[in-house]
Amino acid sequence: MRIVVHGQQAFGKAVLEALLKRGEDVVGVYVAPEKPGQKADPMKEAALAAKLPLYQPASYRKPEVWDEFRALKPDLQVMAFVTLFVPEDFLNIPTRGSIQYHPSLLPKFRGPSSINWPIIKGETETGLSIFWPDNGLDTGDILLQKKTPISSEDSLGSVYFDRLFPMGVEAMLEAVDLVKAGKAPRIKQDSTHATYEGWCSAENAHIDWAKPWSQIHNLIRGCNPAPGAWTTWNGAKLQVFESRPYPAHDPKGIGGKMGEIVAVDGDGFLVACADGRIKVLRVKPADGPKTAAGEFAAAARLSVGMRLG
Repeated sequence: MRIVVHGQQAFGKAVLEALLKRGEDVVGVYVAPEKPGQKADPMKEAALAAKLPLYQPASYRKPEVWDEFRALKPDLQVMAFVTLFVPEDFLNIPTRGSIQYHPSLLPKFRGPSSINWPIIKGETETGLSIFWPDNGLDTGDILLQKKTPISSEDSLGSVYFDRLFPMGVEAMLEAVDLVKAGKAPRIKQDSTHATYEGWCSAENAHIDWAKPWSQIHNLIRGCNPAPGAWTTWNGAKLQVFESRPYPAHDPKGIGGKMGEIVAVDGDGFLVACADGRIKVLRVKPADGPKTAAGEFAAAARLSVGMRLG
């Protein structure tokens, strides 16, 4: 098959290189255009290194972009981390269509930030979908899915980099094989189970110490490393990247006003919440780098009775 790879960043690069490594006929690469002053996309650099035709249109609604794509005579478009809207008629130009990676178990968690939200909402399982995109937002038929558990210690970083990233590359290769063999299914999504979440932004990442310990701990995990859960201390933003919860039934989870620092030690500091306490283990102050919470507490002279938020 004549394959066009469409994507960006490290995941797009990994999919492109995996296809090339096993000898697939990649005839062109589409990469999101860089913003002014932004360094070259890793996928762009990989395409140039492989001497592949490279395209970076700002829109997929222009006739000349369609003509350029048709001229490649593609059989399959493999879409790895695509954020620009691509209309269905463009998706259907390849003789065997287009397939796309999405890091959730569709139809749950459609939309961006689909790795953050399952963790923030306390899900114990997530996964990835390879699907046939259409004009909707992550609404196309499913080709294949892979699952992975979410432990109470997992973060956005561990779920993505340790599992969904490598699993996604392998799933893309498996999907290409199914298309090539004429055995790729098209399974309709059950819209009754569909959920949609928007971007997980700094606004969503604000810690409310009046919330239960589980919600606060899940928010911190689901925003690590980005966008970074945060509170305020002494009028400035303080990002929290790691925590350990102590429910009210735990001896360390009893007492204190919500947002109050109730203990400080070499590992970090304990903050009271609605139904227990949260031990803050790693932070980033507004004017400094990430650091162990114990070191920050010592430098900032945190003491019992001070309030966050």
